Amino acid sequence: MPEQNSNQTILIVGNGQAAAMAVQQLRSLAFTGCIKVVGQEPYPAYERPPLSKAMLADPAADVSSICIHPRDFYDTAKIELILGKSVTRIETERNVAMLEDGQQIAYDYCLFATGGQARQLPAYPYGSPSVHYIRTADDALRLRQAVRPDSRVAILGGGFLGMELASTARALGASVDVIETATALLTRNAPAVFSQWLQERARHAGITLHLGTKIAASQRCEQASTLKLTLDNGHLLNVDHLIVAIGMNPNSEIAARSGVTVCPQTKGIEVDNHGRTNIANVFAAGDCATHVDRQTGERVRMESWQNANEQARIAADAILGITPKAAAFPWFWTDQLSCNIQMLGASVADLQFLVRGDIDARSAAPEFLLLGLKDNIPHYALAVNAAGQLRAIRSLLEKKVAIDPAAFSNTDIPIKQFVKKATAAAVM
Repeated sequence: MPEQNSNQTILIVGNGQAAAMAVQQLRSLAFTGCIKVVGQEPYPAYERPPLSKAMLADPAADVSSICIHPRDFYDTAKIELILGKSVTRIETERNVAMLEDGQQIAYDYCLFATGGQARQLPAYPYGSPSVHYIRTADDALRLRQAVRPDSRVAILGGGFLGMELASTARALGASVDVIETATALLTRNAPAVFSQWLQERARHAGITLHLGTKIAASQRCEQASTLKLTLDNGHLLNVDHLIVAIGMNPNSEIAARSGVTVCPQTKGIEVDNHGRTNIANVFAAGDCATHVDRQTGERVRMESWQNANEQARIAADAILGITPKAAAFPWFWTDQLSCNIQMLGASVADLQFLVRGDIDARSAAPEFLLLGLKDNIPHYALAVNAAGQLRAIRSLLEKKVAIDPAAFSNTDIPIKQFVKKATAAAVM
């Protein structure tokens, strides 16, 4: 490991998942210099996946229950948290960050871990009565206070976040309508066979889906604090709450103002495979960063818990002059409709999908694997309540091991036996 300089300062702009992992990695690698973290919110870094689930469902949950590190971690690790403040720009020539209150912070290395913000619609401004966006803990707490068992909730957006919110609201007893412009759920993120399964399961749970449509007009009833939504297919919805879940925009404006290159397509901060930007001592990680995909050669921006952790680890290593290990195989999970759903890889075009297990959407406890193949080589896998099986086949995807499709679908063959046989055949 290169010699550490105890006089160096590493500044982290942003205080989410990537920031929390970066400070942990830096200290675990025995960096003894100063680490300063500037975050807009008044809380230490916390997990965001629970915001659409446990934070809404559990009336006793608060921010302290989802913090990534215990509070004494920062004192013990000598991390200076500067909370409730924003960096407005960094002057890269002088290695100085400017805060909104006029404070200046000198640094030797800077890591942007600014995450993103909920994509908003001008017709439904943030903070409007009966309108909700979910990106922060305060957003989740506001929604939790609002939703009651007799609430009528409309969710705009049928992606993973929208469906998590739909699942949670329905479990709380609310009536739920999901409005999605695409003709199916999760069209950007999952194969059609899973989309169809999820649609059937959502309807079975009592969630009404309005697919291939959008809100054409809305009218607020001030006395009742409700919204009357008119869809472009003529359908009318009277709701108490509208939750907008149509994606997020990366927080890359500060970087752009500071001369850091931002990708025009993804709007993320451009980084190399070590997290470095166009400025040698400035790095970026997490939702705000865009990297070159190893398979397609195109710039992509990945919004996931795992990606934030992996990019932060890689950037921390690179800052300290250590050659980072390659990022782990892409992995994503969601909990909704009484199911744990996990994915490996990316659902690219032209994959042949195989099913292993019980795919009955009405089952109380479905358990199945989907495997996406091209020339019998797995590129993508999706598991519903089958995390152990997904772990078992992970090596097949990582090593691009060709498989026997019939053997995969045969549940009489134990999954570990299937993997062992496929792996052995690949080395013959």
